[in-house]
Amino acid sequence: MRSAAATVVFAGGFIMMVLEVIGARLLAKDFGSSFHVWVSQIGVVMIALTAGYYLGGALADRHPRAVVLTWLLCPAGLALCFLPDWAPLLLDFIIQRHPLDQPIPAFWQKLDPVLGSALVFLAPCAALATLSPFMIRFSTRSMAQIGRSSGLVIAASTLGSIAGVFISGFVLIDHFRVSVIFRSMGVATILLGVLCLGLEPGLSRVRESDRTPE
Repeated sequence: MRSAAATVVFAGGFIMMVLEVIGARLLAKDFGSSFHVWVSQIGVVMIALTAGYYLGGALADRHPRAVVLTWLLCPAGLALCFLPDWAPLLLDFIIQRHPLDQPIPAFWQKLDPVLGSALVFLAPCAALATLSPFMIRFSTRSMAQIGRSSGLVIAASTLGSIAGVFISGFVLIDHFRVSVIFRSMGVATILLGVLCLGLEPGLSRVRESDRTPE
């Protein structure tokens, strides 16, 4: 069961880092490829991780059911599938709200990429981040194992993130259009949400152990 949890968070970490790296490429079309764009994208993903970890931990305690992950991941995946269609409209709105005959103030030159990144990537990345707390709970059978279980899940998620960074930067961006990459990550996220339903038997045993006195 721990291997299943590790596989799930590996995939989640991979998808999230692909979104981060390729997302910076998307933002560059409207905001340029400046240092501010990368800072914005990295910062928003870190905010998403924070929110997702907290939300996932709370939901894992209150509603330890695999279907909760499905409810979170499938809408996020659907949004990613159509991201190439709706994201440019949001980014254009951010740019076009500034008067065309005046230079964009330095403050907004820095903050606009943050707004763009948050509107496009915050929600789906936060949904993916909820996987880790759920999988830690799923793979932990007793307090004596919590250190080993959490270490495995965090390590697997980080390995997935490392793979996502290098594969997106060295392989995907050279062979696929940005729109294709986003749609593929959307399909992968939906499949991950559906596959989480297969973990329900393991989560059921966790719920049973919670009711069983030590």
